[in-house]
Amino acid sequence: MAAAMNSSEKKDESSEEKGGELLFCGATAWDIIGKRKGAMEGNLVSPTRLRPLVGVNIRFVASGCASFHCVALDVEGRCYTWGRNEKGQLGHGDMIQRDRPTVVSGLSKHKIVKAAAGRSHTVVVSDDGLSLAFGWNKYGQLGSGSAKNGFVSVEVESTPLPCVVSDEVTNVACGADFTVWLSSTEGASILTAGLPQYGQLGHGTDNEFNMKDSSVKLAYEAQPRPKAIASLAGETIVKVACGTNHTVAVDKNGFVYTWGYGGYGRLGHREQKDEWAPRRIDVFQRNNVLPPNAIVSAGSANSACTAGGGQLYMWGKIKNNGDDWMYPKPMMDLSGWNLRWMDSGSMHHFVGADSSCISWGHAQYGELGYGPNGQKSSAAPKKVDMLEGMHVMGVACGFCHSMVIVDRTDIADRLEQLEIYDGKGSLEESVEEVKEETLAPKQQAAKRGASKKRKTSKASDSEQDSDEDNSDKEKEVQGSDADSDYSEDGEEANGKKQSARGRGRGRGARGRGGRTSNGKAPPVKTGGRRGRPRKF
Repeated sequence: MAAAMNSSEKKDESSEEKGGELLFCGATAWDIIGKRKGAMEGNLVSPTRLRPLVGVNIRFVASGCASFHCVALDVEGRCYTWGRNEKGQLGHGDMIQRDRPTVVSGLSKHKIVKAAAGRSHTVVVSDDGLSLAFGWNKYGQLGSGSAKNGFVSVEVESTPLPCVVSDEVTNVACGADFTVWLSSTEGASILTAGLPQYGQLGHGTDNEFNMKDSSVKLAYEAQPRPKAIASLAGETIVKVACGTNHTVAVDKNGFVYTWGYGGYGRLGHREQKDEWAPRRIDVFQRNNVLPPNAIVSAGSANSACTAGGGQLYMWGKIKNNGDDWMYPKPMMDLSGWNLRWMDSGSMHHFVGADSSCISWGHAQYGELGYGPNGQKSSAAPKKVDMLEGMHVMGVACGFCHSMVIVDRTDIADRLEQLEIYDGKGSLEESVEEVKEETLAPKQQAAKRGASKKRKTSKASDSEQDSDEDNSDKEKEVQGSDADSDYSEDGEEANGKKQSARGRGRGRGARGRGGRTSNGKAPPVKTGGRRGRPRKF
């Protein structure tokens, strides 16, 4: 979820200032991804150009392992968003899905240079260090500072609003429902806000409390105001990546810290315990600290970084089958490659190395970019043939899509051969379709009532049934909050429930403890029996 922020600063500056062509592959049925299993239409199985961005110099792309929307920034500082928009995460002042990249007009006064995407929220950073956010804010993940009785008063912000952080923000990363900012402020180089349930904010607590005195009704107090992580006050954090509910950070000395949900060993501490505060990974010490140009990435259930000699290490749930990697192990398939960019989706990975683009993982919708005749998934890293010989300038992975920025130099003829995706329709067309879908059931019901001329009692019964059917259909199309918010993890979408749980939950700096549960209540408000929702 680290988007394209994981290479050396010198290379970042040169490539970002120049910009390149954005190529996209993966699912485009934004409204049903993760909600419906099986085949879907509109998958782009090969790297494809997007019509609104053809010829536009894109300098940065962002999405997230739990994200169903995309963000792209051009060299002029304009911010483009597209994808699912149920919670206003595209920042256009509405909740209408966009199938085409669309400029966020509310950011026109700012030059945006960094961005990150969560499950249903987006956070950006301007060239003068200002951070703005939009989308779902139920857990305070926008960092706007507003809360009421432990819960956020306004759950959706569909237009950009400023985050309550200093004007010295240098970078940002988003988990599913939380946000991490990096700042140049001494003693507060890393700040977090949002859902604290698994310790992913790093403050040594999950902010759990009981809402009722007479019975057990657990809740997790939202943290809407960005707060510096006290245990890292003496360190300067320079890189960060977020999984669905865990965080990976690197300090200026090359030490790696992880915290949050520990299932599948994604924290790299040889155990599956949740960590409520940053804990240093013992593998990356002494002669194996991370170099300044290291890359760091986090998927929904795994983590990765490059260490000495550019060797890529990974840990957590690496494959659908086989043992999980409980501590960082070298990916020998990529030994010798000069890895410059990497990002991770739900269960797939994209890497920019030398003059090649490499991808692997479990995929269903063409997000690996192997083409119509290629395999869907690959357990081992494999070159994306259509991008061979192209210089990669940035990558980003979403839940089941991937984006790559390539240098146009000397490859204009090759780009011309790539397909161009127009999207499903314009904004006006999509609005009209929504209106038609809304009116159609009522008109049909009226026709049925007029033609059949039933008795009054029977007519009232049929109208009531019709209303219930319509409401059910609307729920199916739109998806309930529970469905859209908590059923879109990679393991569920792949048809296999996550069975490994954290072996307890920590307290204090090292995150020790011992409570587990398999409850499926929503994360913030849990009623009835004591338990926690499904972890991702």
